[in-house]
Amino acid sequence: MANRCQFWKEYDSVSGSISFCELAAFIRSVNPAFLAEIGCTPEKRKECLGSMELNIGTGEVPVPVVPPPVVCDPPPIIAQSAVALAEKKAATRAPSLQLLAILAGAYIALGAILCTIVTNDLPTYIGDGLSRLIGGMSFSLGLILVVMGGAELFTGNNLMVAGFLEKKVSLKEVFNNWGWVYVFNFVGSLIVVALFFYSGIWKANGAAVGLKAINTAVAKTSLPWSEAFFRGIFCNWLVCLAVWLSMAGKDAFGKIIGIMIPITAFVAAGFEHSIANMYFIPMGILLKSQPIFQSLIAADVTQGLTWGTFLWNNLVPVTLGNIVGGVFFVAVVYWNAYLRPVARPAIHAPTMKSIKG
Repeated sequence: MANRCQFWKEYDSVSGSISFCELAAFIRSVNPAFLAEIGCTPEKRKECLGSMELNIGTGEVPVPVVPPPVVCDPPPIIAQSAVALAEKKAATRAPSLQLLAILAGAYIALGAILCTIVTNDLPTYIGDGLSRLIGGMSFSLGLILVVMGGAELFTGNNLMVAGFLEKKVSLKEVFNNWGWVYVFNFVGSLIVVALFFYSGIWKANGAAVGLKAINTAVAKTSLPWSEAFFRGIFCNWLVCLAVWLSMAGKDAFGKIIGIMIPITAFVAAGFEHSIANMYFIPMGILLKSQPIFQSLIAADVTQGLTWGTFLWNNLVPVTLGNIVGGVFFVAVVYWNAYLRPVARPAIHAPTMKSIKG
């Protein structure tokens, strides 16, 4: 056989001609790219095997080793993806940015609705802990829709600071994005509040769904300012980690799992999310005045549930906490770990004095 492959060997021995593949003889590991480079096609390997069997009665050809599929990107690659995403977000202009922000606010509100409906009477049957867990899984719908459907969420966009630290976006671009997105997340949340209120679904289960919504809002506005702030830090630490993990996933399933686990944790733990509260608390404010709840809730319980307490007692500290959690505990930390330029020690030229000793 006329074989010009550099790894094909032919020898004449006393017992006859010997032909063999050097790659197989020395058990060299080869991958499909290497075999393609040397022209070792399936047809060629079959031809070589036939020659070996003809000459020495047996033969072996290299079997390509297919590398395992990459199921997720490693953290350094995720950090680079976060910077690239920051550039993309900074380049998004109105009205696209505003529309996508409205969608994100609405999506988070939809997750909040699902969480409220699913858990309205669940603790009665399975206890508080498992109820929180299932509520967190239900609430994950919101961020799944944001990430997979495409939308602009203020808390997730705190990761844009990685792009600023990498000098790919300016601080003005970061603040511009945050400002528009925050305002229109609020708009999207209020749209869903109005739709859900007039849908009458809160009357389900003997108005237990509406009662759950009111109690949730009361609990949130009753938090001391400092507690709301620190719960906000924890919350967006996990939310930004959920976005971070979603960027690591290579398929829809991996992205969804990466989102669900941190979001379930933050909801189950009782942390505070500013955009979610743009739905939870206004919903409670609207429902508390409904006649059906007058005999179910004492007036002094809902007395502090007002727009003023919502904005000052909850939204302001939670928003500030969210910024700290997302910016410092995720964006800044990971940028320093994986993207920060390594300082090289300066090499000074020897002086005449040092040469002379």
